Amino acid sequence: MLQVSYIRDNREQVLERLAVKNFKQPELVDEIIELDSKLRSTKTYLEKIQMQVNTTSKLIGELMRSGKKEEAEAIKSGTADVPGITDLKTLKDIAKEEGDNLVALEEELYQKLVLLPNLPHSSVPKGLTPEDNEVVLEHGEKPELPADALPHWELAAKYGLIDFELGVKITGAGFPVYKGKGAKLQRALINYFIDEAEKAGYSEVSVPLMVNEASGFGTSQLPDKEGQMYHVGIDNLYLIPTAEVPITNLYREVILKEDQLPVRNCGHTPCFRREAGSYGAHVRGLNRLHQFDKVEIVTIAHPDKSYEILELMSNHVQGLLKNLGLPYRVLRLCGGDMGFGSALTYDMETWSAAQQRWLEVSSVSNFETFQSNRLKLRFRNAEGKTQLAHTLNGSALALPRIVATLLENNQTEQGIKVPEVLVPYTKFEWI
Repeated sequence: MLQVSYIRDNREQVLERLAVKNFKQPELVDEIIELDSKLRSTKTYLEKIQMQVNTTSKLIGELMRSGKKEEAEAIKSGTADVPGITDLKTLKDIAKEEGDNLVALEEELYQKLVLLPNLPHSSVPKGLTPEDNEVVLEHGEKPELPADALPHWELAAKYGLIDFELGVKITGAGFPVYKGKGAKLQRALINYFIDEAEKAGYSEVSVPLMVNEASGFGTSQLPDKEGQMYHVGIDNLYLIPTAEVPITNLYREVILKEDQLPVRNCGHTPCFRREAGSYGAHVRGLNRLHQFDKVEIVTIAHPDKSYEILELMSNHVQGLLKNLGLPYRVLRLCGGDMGFGSALTYDMETWSAAQQRWLEVSSVSNFETFQSNRLKLRFRNAEGKTQLAHTLNGSALALPRIVATLLENNQTEQGIKVPEVLVPYTKFEWI
């Protein structure tokens, strides 16, 4: 959530950056500024009335102690005619009315603030669709496969790795069953990603797979993405769309010490997404699922260091892809393709040699203070003052499309070659 003081002091810049994100309600900015002005003037007036209440109460107390009970009662009830003194009853009535006005203004301001997305970083390109994303770099050679090469869903069936139909029977489309070496490959990838994250300084946590509304709001999934999340209505809980949500919320309403920054955590969880269904090869097999496994890395950073850390997180993900031998590219997302809460996002995509297209396998984002303002996540600086931290997260990595490209790109006449870095985890070199 954006800070009102920043919106008030930087109106033109806010409108300019929101335009990069193709925000369709720019009038909200002026409505917020106007509401903030009313709220501040109401608060000032209420404080003045409360001071008068205190002064009048003190006068009544002094009159009572000096034996002037009738005068005290007259001022209390409003029957006295004392120049410059409003009776206590009237003052309290005014204070209650202004207090109610203040609460209503605060709620109205809050409801408008939560509709504003985060402001994109100055490096974010303008654009509306994924086609407008900027290719930052491309690494590795695309493998040349024979004409009879199979897509991963056919390879999975051929080698008995994944049963999509059995998943449909048990739950529905988008919930595959991994079997035999397919299940072992999943577990190997998870353990490898966690081990690499720990080597990079991330501390592993195991977190709940359901969160409450406050947690969803804190990381800006709510009220923006209700339709994409599975809701457990009877308990009003949400299945997590990513481990980012519970891991970042570990620090909700926490004040860290400056020397604790950066705080780095990683965790493996299943992820659940009610993404709208569509048809065709681009969503077939592992290309789009409702349940999948992912290792997430999360950093709580000092504002002065967050963009340096974003690059380090991007490099960490790229290192994993290099070690797996997968050709990849890095995209800087344009304003129209960015998430609601992100200030800057890099997407990593691997090349699917059998499908002849790029598949997204990771997003690494800096949210600046957008999440921490909602979370009330702060740190105490050297001067003893508290300020909002920056939050960052990234997939390191999401498994389905990694598995898809590993199967497709490494297929041979002998079978599927397992990347060398995974062999200590799988205990086999070939499928």
